[in-house]
Amino acid sequence: MTVAQIRSRYVFLIAMRWLPAGLLIPIVVLLPLERGLNIAQIGSVVAIQGIVVLLLELPTGGLADAVGRRPVLLIAGAINLGSLALLAFADTVALLGMAYLLQGVYRALDSGPLESWFVDQALAADPDADIETGLSRGGTASSLAIAGTALLSGALIWLGPIGPVSALTVPVLVALGLSALSTLAVALLMTEERSSRGRAAFAASLRGVPTAIGGALRLARGSRVVLALISVEFLWSFGMVTFEQLMPVRLSEVTTAAGPLMGPVSSIAWGASAAGAALVPLLSRRLGARWTGFTLRIVQGLTIIGMGLLAGPIGVIGAFLLCYLVHGAANPVHAGLLHRQVEGESRTSLLSLNSMVGQPGFAIGSIVLTVVAAGAGTPVAIVAGAVVLAAAAPLYLVKARPGRSVMEFREHSHPGTSESQAL
Repeated sequence: MTVAQIRSRYVFLIAMRWLPAGLLIPIVVLLPLERGLNIAQIGSVVAIQGIVVLLLELPTGGLADAVGRRPVLLIAGAINLGSLALLAFADTVALLGMAYLLQGVYRALDSGPLESWFVDQALAADPDADIETGLSRGGTASSLAIAGTALLSGALIWLGPIGPVSALTVPVLVALGLSALSTLAVALLMTEERSSRGRAAFAASLRGVPTAIGGALRLARGSRVVLALISVEFLWSFGMVTFEQLMPVRLSEVTTAAGPLMGPVSSIAWGASAAGAALVPLLSRRLGARWTGFTLRIVQGLTIIGMGLLAGPIGVIGAFLLCYLVHGAANPVHAGLLHRQVEGESRTSLLSLNSMVGQPGFAIGSIVLTVVAAGAGTPVAIVAGAVVLAAAAPLYLVKARPGRSVMEFREHSHPGTSESQAL
């Protein structure tokens, strides 16, 4: 395949992957409430997903690097179908907890393989391929997919129940169908050359999982560029609590219509995120990837401060939409910089390491900023989160140690590899 064909498949597959997510966003809390669970119980079971992702992120990344991206994504798709099928009728804490446990396994398996497949295939077709454009288009496609199906979810709920199926359950069933189509699309469109065949080869691939994980950890320890990038992810995730958790609270402080507004506002925000991702190639060509990352992190911090300090719903919502515009642009920039630091054998493991660091970042931010909001007020908590997020900006400008190239870091991540083998 040409780079253009690979890019097209990647954009289609990532859009298919995020379509079901948009359907679930509006009902993630409402559905369990309808079935008799309280807020505390819902919070406890949702936390299971985060814990599972944290524990499995690196092992599943290593599995994808060792066994292959396609088989791992097919396994992930099957587990997601089981999770959604369980969610469709889960009416107890135990059943809902099992659904979120499976969702955590799915998220851990799904984190990174498709993106790594695209980068590896594109660079194999053309070593000078513009991977940032593909990542940008993927970000645009995923954001538009979420925005579209979030609106669809609201429309399905508005239409009411279908026979014995409640209105809030209908989006789950539609998400189940779309997830099945997404898994089928992976099976048909995602081609991958793997020399391993048979049980012995599969077992050998599994034994390579610790090696792949170790390669990512050694790369992070040996490259201050990689260490800086995953530190950005931690601070960024801490600050994300401001617009993912505190935004509805802030909006409720400036208008009594916060509930009805959050649905359409969230959909528009994801559309803004898609537009931001589409702008990345232009920004990167003008400023360079590192300075683009630096600038976007500062600008996003300023938009979050606007969320906290501006008065009235128009100001808060406007700042929120601008925040998502910048957020959508920042994602592919960060991903592109990370991909440039690693070769194929440890690519997914490094992405998983980056994602894993974000889990405690968000968890700590959630605890700290909600405590600050309760004590000092929501605006103060939002501004504090903005400062932490913007503090990550200088880390994008960190350079490799003098005299050490990216190739040296690659060799460092694979001890014993000669220069000719690395090339």
